[in-house]
Amino acid sequence: MATTLISGGTVVSATGRAAADVLVDGETVRALLQPGSTLLGADVAASVDRVIDATGKYVIPGGIDGHTHMQLPFGGTEASDTFETGTRAAAWGGTTTIIDYAVQTYGQRIQDGLAAWHEKAAGNCAIDYGFHQIVGDVTSESLLAMRGLPEEGVTSFKMFMAYPGVFYSDDAQILQAMQVSRETGMLTMMHAENGPAIDVLAQQLVDQGKTDPYFHGIARAWEMEEEATHRAIMLARLTGAPLYVVHMSAKQAVAQVAWARDQGQNVFGETCPQYLYLSLEEQLGSPGFEGAKWVCSTPLRSRAEGHQDAMWQALRTNDLQTVATDHCPFCMKDQKELGLGDFRKIPNGIGSVEHRMDLMYQGVVAGHITLERWVELTSTTPARMFGLYGTKGVIQPGADADIVVYDPAGHTSIGYDATHHMNMDHSAWEGFEIDGHVDTVLSRGKVIVDGNSYLGAKGDGRFLRRDLSQYLV
Repeated sequence: MATTLISGGTVVSATGRAAADVLVDGETVRALLQPGSTLLGADVAASVDRVIDATGKYVIPGGIDGHTHMQLPFGGTEASDTFETGTRAAAWGGTTTIIDYAVQTYGQRIQDGLAAWHEKAAGNCAIDYGFHQIVGDVTSESLLAMRGLPEEGVTSFKMFMAYPGVFYSDDAQILQAMQVSRETGMLTMMHAENGPAIDVLAQQLVDQGKTDPYFHGIARAWEMEEEATHRAIMLARLTGAPLYVVHMSAKQAVAQVAWARDQGQNVFGETCPQYLYLSLEEQLGSPGFEGAKWVCSTPLRSRAEGHQDAMWQALRTNDLQTVATDHCPFCMKDQKELGLGDFRKIPNGIGSVEHRMDLMYQGVVAGHITLERWVELTSTTPARMFGLYGTKGVIQPGADADIVVYDPAGHTSIGYDATHHMNMDHSAWEGFEIDGHVDTVLSRGKVIVDGNSYLGAKGDGRFLRRDLSQYLV
């Protein structure tokens, strides 16, 4: 097994930073050493197979994106990134683990939905991956099948209060699923928007001739997110289920999570880079159909109302605990264009899996979060939240050698023609400039990105059988 020494860098964890050399033996971290130290009386640098010079750079655990949708069928089409292209793009951006969503559709068995996603991903991923389970049809059979998910290494499931006729579950169904969550220790994940009310508002807007992408955000008003978030919290409180609210965008909804946490309830919140940087007015409201690039749900919120600043504040105060991407990319041509003349038919999703680590580092540069909080939000907390910590999310002896060498003196220009490896014909982040650069990425000890060279391969990634959340036990 090859040995690697990452020397001269500053190792950053969720709790601090220190000058240290990292010794990698095969797929795992063997030791953290004082710079220039010896091991068993020998000069370490002279005895390893490879030395990576990290002088002046940060050495951090590989990013964990806990919310992606590769090859997801949606809106009459399918997400444009396959498990092969999406995980390769993730690797370029310093993410070494994704957790995607296996889908149970209406009338389908949960076991068959999970098996279908295993078939899509197996042998195709460039980095390690796990699954959450979308429960799209709550029946006595599926409630029974849910109890077997932890044995399959799937310890969280997602439900939708939105998308009637597609993924939607009513309160009675959610209640029953949450009872299973409480009894098994699985984490209930929730897309919290009032779907039936949104559909009425959307129909009314279309009837008035208001069909541009901008009105996607108007139909999915922040009140719809706040109300559903509160309802999910109350159902979780009643059942005793732990609750994780995904892709939060409205400051009022986050206030509901903060309130529940202040009461001692096991409630957690996730946001995404688009809700920190992009807005209803500037992106979704772009002229003509251009705003379709940024149609996602929950939608981009108004900057004038202060939602973006509130999201950053919630990340600082731990009212929000993680930053994922909800990566669900669609091309403009033949995909987003399905919604020409009717915003309701635009496939919902933005591609960000390649840029999350950079975008969140820019938050460090801007003073929104600390360097340690950057690591905590993008790697360590997702590892703990989703039952991977110790193996993932940390640089310590015995952990997988998922490591990123990040250069704070580097620069990254994001855009379709610049640093874009996702399978899309545009970039939602066109023109963004980052004061930092992913220099080297190791996945279980193998260098898969080295400067401007990609050294990974299809099939490098392994399926991760996850434990129960360490936040809940």
